[in-house]
Amino acid sequence: MMQSKKTNQENEICGIIALTGNPNVGKSTLFNGLTGMHQHTGNWSGKTVSNACGYYKTEDKKYMLIDLPGTYSYSAGTAEEGVTRDFLCFEELDAVVVVCDATCLERNMNLVLQTLEITDRTVVCINLIDEAEKKGIETDALALEKLLGISVLRTEARSGKGLEKIPEIAVKKKAGETFKVNYGESAEKYIEQICGCLEKMGISKARRFCAIRLLCEDKSFIDSFEKKYGINPKADEEIKRILHKAKSEFCEESFEDVTAEALVKTAERICGRIMRGNKSGYTRKERILDRIFTGRLTGFCVMLLFLSGIFWLTIEGANFISEILSKYLSGLEAPFGELLRMLDVPLWIAKPLTEGMWRVLSWVVAVMLPPMAIFFPLFTLLEDFGYLPRIAFNLDRVFKKCNACGKQSLTMCMGFGCNAVGVTGCRIIDSPRERLIAMITNSFVPCNGRFPALIAIITMFFAGVSKNTLSSITSAMILTLVIVVGIFASFGASKLLSGTLLRGMPSSFVLELPSYRRPQIWKVIVRSVFDRTLFVLARAVKAAIPAGFVIWIMANVSIGNETLLGICSQFLEPFGKMIGLDGIILMAFILSLPANEIMLPLIIMAYSSSKTLSEAESLASLYTLLKANGWDWIRAVCVMLFSLMHWPCATTLMTIKKESGSMKWTVVAFILPTLFGITACFLFNFIARLFV
Repeated sequence: MMQSKKTNQENEICGIIALTGNPNVGKSTLFNGLTGMHQHTGNWSGKTVSNACGYYKTEDKKYMLIDLPGTYSYSAGTAEEGVTRDFLCFEELDAVVVVCDATCLERNMNLVLQTLEITDRTVVCINLIDEAEKKGIETDALALEKLLGISVLRTEARSGKGLEKIPEIAVKKKAGETFKVNYGESAEKYIEQICGCLEKMGISKARRFCAIRLLCEDKSFIDSFEKKYGINPKADEEIKRILHKAKSEFCEESFEDVTAEALVKTAERICGRIMRGNKSGYTRKERILDRIFTGRLTGFCVMLLFLSGIFWLTIEGANFISEILSKYLSGLEAPFGELLRMLDVPLWIAKPLTEGMWRVLSWVVAVMLPPMAIFFPLFTLLEDFGYLPRIAFNLDRVFKKCNACGKQSLTMCMGFGCNAVGVTGCRIIDSPRERLIAMITNSFVPCNGRFPALIAIITMFFAGVSKNTLSSITSAMILTLVIVVGIFASFGASKLLSGTLLRGMPSSFVLELPSYRRPQIWKVIVRSVFDRTLFVLARAVKAAIPAGFVIWIMANVSIGNETLLGICSQFLEPFGKMIGLDGIILMAFILSLPANEIMLPLIIMAYSSSKTLSEAESLASLYTLLKANGWDWIRAVCVMLFSLMHWPCATTLMTIKKESGSMKWTVVAFILPTLFGITACFLFNFIARLFV
């Protein structure tokens, strides 16, 4: 937890300001605009899952800004709500800025009113005023100031309009009483009594809010209160008596319901006085788009079309860039080897470094970087546009039937780029049971590292090796079909876990469908390259370097007349044949545990009896090589199925271990998709061979 103004650095700070607000109001964009940092902004609930800290400086002043997780209330129904509530209640702050969406101010007003219960040092920032104006919504900020007794600012965080005023105005205490919600005579009486008890205990901060949470019997808040002050408020005899009396009086209706109803009605009354025009915030165009994007039939069709379109653009654009990168990086191998010779590095060290580590590293970068550099920006554009929450809405019903959480659809989307990122994203799921299900099943969605092999196999055996638009469109559609198979496997695995190791009922969650926004293309490209592409590539490079060394040893160290790779492949041959593969393919999957990108080059190396990782001259020559080693369309399908459903990569497994804190669930995450893959390959191979 942050200790305010105790270090020399903090003594220079003019004020510590917390930013809070509902998800999708532009809070993180506002934070980035003030601090110059690039905190990722996402169009779904709970994207910010930890506190981000930054500084805003003027010529003579410095302010610390804390970007808190997006939340709809402080009742701590989710982890985000608990983090934000505890920070505001128990940390020393100079001000709290509540960022609101001008297009749906009434919904945001609930949080403003709750914040005023915590502190009167509150500022309301009405953001997205440009979007509100387009929708015909007018807000009287001066009238709101008079009603609430606090400062109210109007901003456009994306363009930076009005941001510079926030820090200075926030730390200036406005004179006069601030607005407080009236919860009714009986409720106010009990709130006042408990406030008196808290005052006797020496609690000076957020007494009114503390009293309300005690009367609501908020166990999460009581635990946080005890942890902060070392006092269990419910153990106090006077508070215990007041709570008992209040519970008896509100027996027909809980105190939580009383306060919630009062907050909603007050927010409605306030916004009715200060807002004019289209108060719903939805235009006719948005309603039509929602009918298309979230309709029972059209929703899934559009989703598949978008997915196919992204894959087609990725396939079309990545090939050319990959060829250039591959030639450039391969060309550096000889100078690197020459440098090692000049340094008198022994040959037995130089060869693993050049032909092993460098060659694997070159392949991973050349194959992985171009698709990611195209895929991530395209996917982020959909996120910026506001389409990803619609995907979650469409898939929510399916996940509910699997007794899993609808938020799993969001983590599944993250897994398309990198399964390790998808696993980390599972933090937005509050239920530990459902979080584990999402982590274990995330690898059923193929990550970026598996796309090149899948695309190559689809192109050679099903779309045709000739490079034309029809071939790439066909490849994209078949790849989409393969991914749909993976998604259904994810549903099946989730259902299986929900009925066996992780029994339980699905929890509900609030999913806001944000307004459609014009994506900021340049910012999207920069953000996706630095926040996602380079981050994922760095992880892959770390895994690829040691993998290159191991692969070189396996291909160059012999026992008798057979290399270690050949011996292991022969041992796995019977089992490989049984599931429609062969020993070499299985060994390639095993050795590509550090990085999925090297699976296909390993197969080429083994089939070619090469001592180093090698690349085919063209898809046509690769097709000839695979056909010569027993490949047909059935084996191609089995390889794709196993690529789709097998153990996660090493980075993902390490992330699962870190996030779950359990080796048991890491082992389950390794075994479950592998069993699915073996079963699917065995059944398909057995049935297909009967009819061929």
